[in-house]
Amino acid sequence: MMADENKNEETVTAETQNAVTNEQPAVADTPSEAADNQSAAQGDEGQPRQGRGRGGNREGGRGRGRGRRDDRRQREEEDDGIIEKLVHINRVSKTVKGGKRFGFAALVVVGDGQGRVGFGKGKAREVPEAISKATAAARKKMIRVALKEGRTLHHDGKGHFGAGKVTVRTAPAGTGIIAGGPMRAVFESLGVADVVTKSVGTSNPYNMIRATFDALQDQTSPKSVAQRRGKKVADLLGRGGASEAEAEADAAAIAE
Repeated sequence: MMADENKNEETVTAETQNAVTNEQPAVADTPSEAADNQSAAQGDEGQPRQGRGRGGNREGGRGRGRGRRDDRRQREEEDDGIIEKLVHINRVSKTVKGGKRFGFAALVVVGDGQGRVGFGKGKAREVPEAISKATAAARKKMIRVALKEGRTLHHDGKGHFGAGKVTVRTAPAGTGIIAGGPMRAVFESLGVADVVTKSVGTSNPYNMIRATFDALQDQTSPKSVAQRRGKKVADLLGRGGASEAEAEADAAAIAE
């Protein structure tokens, strides 16, 4: 009897030791329990990385790259010394089946302040995008205007577009820019310091800008006229009754 009891106790003890030695980890019954177990075991290391896939976090991927390109483009535009002026912005709406769609149209004038100026227009659903489109269009269509002494026009001129008619006149030093609205933006961007202007017929900024550019494109300098006619600048200036010395002095003072 005692031998059987000792044998049974030894058998139970051996089975207990084997169970403790070969203990296996608990197996999760569902995927959610497995994920919870993995998160508890790994902590932060078990978290998946965001934005690695093609469709994940689109705003974080392409949005950051576009922002860097816009910042780089803005820095380049700021470094080239171009003056940008927003002349007019108009909100337009289009009635569709679901309601109204609003958009914006921008008119921008750009110039380098040294005889080059241009204008452009752009349309978009947002104001900043419309302005950027108009600025890009204006930079592509800049023209050069001859300036007298770097501050005023060489001669008077007239321009018209549609119902708009403008008159531009050269002015002595200290006069300032006598112009209003869109025309002032053009001459400030152009680099003109003294000019007198008048606009009649319309107050539409688009027509006023186009009429002003029509007048500026007709501007010529004595230097360009002399080259075209094969003469010297002093010869052209001396025909008004001025002496030869005065004509040569005026010719030397002329700068485009």
